[in-house]
Amino acid sequence: MDHFLDPQHTYNRLVQEFHRYDALVIAYDFDNTVYDYHRQGITFDQVIGLLRELKALGCYLIIFTANADTQFVIDHCQTLDIPFDAINEQPPFFQSTGRKIYYNALLDDRAGLREVYDALKKLVKENRPSA
Repeated sequence: MDHFLDPQHTYNRLVQEFHRYDALVIAYDFDNTVYDYHRQGITFDQVIGLLRELKALGCYLIIFTANADTQFVIDHCQTLDIPFDAINEQPPFFQSTGRKIYYNALLDDRAGLREVYDALKKLVKENRPSA
């Protein structure tokens, strides 16, 4: 198996980066990842819950979307208390001249959402502050 196709390697890399920087940069899609774009009555409670947990761990969250109605995206996320730090922008602490937005993980309905969700959920569970 190719090294970067191994789910355990993917998880281990996230854990190493989290411990190195005390946070991760998580990008997430808007349409059909946290918003029911086709209005089919679909909810995204688990993904939204995970984003809240990641924010509580200090992660930087970027909405990475092709949706042109930025004000609608902001309003929707604020209404449902979906955390975000930026929309389609580099994290302010990452210097790059390239066009690709930097992130450690991407939550997207068209890009392996289940695998990334599971890895991040495990990371949150193992790094949640003790009560």
